[in-house]
Amino acid sequence: MRVSIQIAAAAIAALATPAAAADTALIDAAKKEGAVTWYTTSIVDQFVRPAAAAFEKKYGIKVNYARSNAVEMELRVLNEARAGRMQADLVDGTTTSVVLKQQNLVEKWTPAVDLPERYKDPEGYWMASQEYVLTPGYNTDLIAKGAEPRSWEDLLDPRLKNKMVWNVTPSSSAAQGFIGLVMREYGEAKAREYFARLAKQNVTGISAAARQVLDQVISGEYALALQIFNNHATVSRSRGAPVGWLKTQPAMAVVLPMSVTAGAPHPSAGKLLFDFILSDEGQTIMAAGGELPVVPHIPPREPDLRPGPGNFRANYVAPRQLVSEVAGWAKIYDEYFR
Repeated sequence: MRVSIQIAAAAIAALATPAAAADTALIDAAKKEGAVTWYTTSIVDQFVRPAAAAFEKKYGIKVNYARSNAVEMELRVLNEARAGRMQADLVDGTTTSVVLKQQNLVEKWTPAVDLPERYKDPEGYWMASQEYVLTPGYNTDLIAKGAEPRSWEDLLDPRLKNKMVWNVTPSSSAAQGFIGLVMREYGEAKAREYFARLAKQNVTGISAAARQVLDQVISGEYALALQIFNNHATVSRSRGAPVGWLKTQPAMAVVLPMSVTAGAPHPSAGKLLFDFILSDEGQTIMAAGGELPVVPHIPPREPDLRPGPGNFRANYVAPRQLVSEVAGWAKIYDEYFR
């Protein structure tokens, strides 16, 4: 028995040694590269800057980052690849990794963290770094407590005519995303009937990020925004802004896939930063900034932001579904709201 135990212990040690060596080798290689470039769609003040600062302090590796929306991110990386001058090492975006995977512009790398299946690519080309929940957001000075819309039908209230706004740049956090959500829930016939009535509300369309749309609601330009990130409302509310979000059901839930680029100038540093963001330390920084972490045992700063039993329901849309379906949602938007 003792011999068997000794053999088993030796086998475990032999298996563990390469993993530990690989971790050390990755850190050493990343430090030799000395820098990493991260293209991100995350909010800089809420997560990007504090995460970059913590990573730099821990490893002594400079983090350069650039923020834009997912579509702009895809085009930027595609153009760099065509020019043979890839600048990004790590990239994220709700659809970015899927599009870049189709073009063979991301490589297989996923941090060693146990996540639910919806948070990872089955082939190992991306893993989600955070979750987004999309709901309406409203100005609490303009919509009285107790008079908040509770359902999609409530959005048809004549008192909201000309007082609502949404982003119209095709994405999950835009008019097209709201349309896709209603289509998924109602089916095409009932959804089209609903869109015909919603169109009479004269929802204002602006080409701006969902965060900027919500800012216009906070400033009082509009009473309510459709399809904003619910955590953005809570972050602003914690700073004294007159804003709230609505548990209209279902909400849309999407994830933020992250990938290491193929041909990255600093591939080891890109992988190490990816690992850091999915580590408990990185996810805790994310939660502290008001974002929704994906590691199950790390709760968001406000637990009610996450859909689930006893709270509210969400319709989860996978990244590949966003890529394949958003064009159809855009056509329906043009049909009813242009």
